[in-house]
Amino acid sequence: MLLGVIPIARIRKALATHRPALIPVDELRHAAVAMVLAESAAAAEVLFIERARCDGDPWSGHMAFPGGRVDPGDAGGRAAAERETLEEVGVSLAGAQLLGRLDDKKGNPRTQPELVISAYVYHVSAQQELRINYEVQEAFWFPLAALLDRSRHVQYTARGEFEFPGILVGEPDRHVVWGLTYSFLESFFQVLGSPLPNRWSEDLRPYVRGMDEAR
Repeated sequence: MLLGVIPIARIRKALATHRPALIPVDELRHAAVAMVLAESAAAAEVLFIERARCDGDPWSGHMAFPGGRVDPGDAGGRAAAERETLEEVGVSLAGAQLLGRLDDKKGNPRTQPELVISAYVYHVSAQQELRINYEVQEAFWFPLAALLDRSRHVQYTARGEFEFPGILVGEPDRHVVWGLTYSFLESFFQVLGSPLPNRWSEDLRPYVRGMDEAR
C-alpha cells in the first residue's frame, strides 16, 4: 500500500467483517470516542483534538478522538460518542455512516482501572467546520495514511516517568498521539491489515495489558 492512499471503501470493507472484542461494563465506568474520517481532495483524513489543559484531568493536554463519559441519559456508547463529538467540536454525526467499532480498551491501571472505553469509526461525506468548546484546546484533520509514516513515529515521555510509543501529528512535543488513542490506532490499522510496528517496551507491558485487555 502506498502512503497517502487508504480508500474509505477499503476501511468500510475491513470493519464490516471485524468482530470487536468487547469488555463487559457491568459496574465499571464507561466512556466512548468517535474516530471520524473524511475524504479530502487528496486522501482520507482523521479528526484529532488536543484536550484543554486542566488540573486534575488525567487526559489534560492529550491528543485524542472526540468523546467522553457515557451519561445516564445516553442510549449507550455510540450515543455518547456522537453527543460528545457534537459538543466538543461541533461536528454532527447524525447523517454520518458508522463504519464499525474497534476493540474496547481498559483505562490506565494506575489511574483509571475501573474505566472501559469504546471507539466507533464514522465516515462523513465532507469535512465540517470545527467549532471547539471549552474542553478542547485545538482540533484539526490529519492525513490518515501519514500515521503509517515511520518518520513520524516518536517516543513520548509522560510525566517524566515512562517513554511511550507515539505518532507526531503536528507541533513536536505537543501534538503527539500516544497512550489510549495510540492503542485505538493500533487496533484500527490491525483490522486494515497494515499494523503499526510493536514499539512497546517490557516496562510498559503491564500498562498495555491494562489498557487493552480485549486483545
